[in-house]
Amino acid sequence: MKRRILLVDDDLAVRLTLKAVLELHGFEVEMAASTAEALTRLHSATYHMVISDLHMETENAGLEVIRAARNQSYAPATALLTAYPPEDVSRKDGLGENHADSLLVKPLGTDALIRQIEVLLIRHADRQQRQERNSVSDTLPPRRTAS
Repeated sequence: MKRRILLVDDDLAVRLTLKAVLELHGFEVEMAASTAEALTRLHSATYHMVISDLHMETENAGLEVIRAARNQSYAPATALLTAYPPEDVSRKDGLGENHADSLLVKPLGTDALIRQIEVLLIRHADRQQRQERNSVSDTLPPRRTAS
């Protein structure tokens, strides 16, 4: 099964280039050119990952896309794409609850992009599995010990 990515960017050249690169590496890619289009796609399909440009219609439009993606029941991995990372989004101690799992800084070489996406998807899947295990163990009755 191909992993599905929603790619959101208002620059057609960026969308088409990244789509071609990602598809060559085995991903299925859907594109959106605006925040509104991305929100519609998020509600009508499921994705393994959402990559959104930070600056589109507004300076932080990408954050709106990321917040909406993080609120989906299927919980995709998320990444912000930008050439000019603001300091509060690119903190090394984590990208914050309302921010993306990762920051992809343009320009990116093909190998670096694919490597970062693969790592992000693996980390995201691991985190989801840990959360599922923890939620199952929270619902189990406590173990009895022999006295």
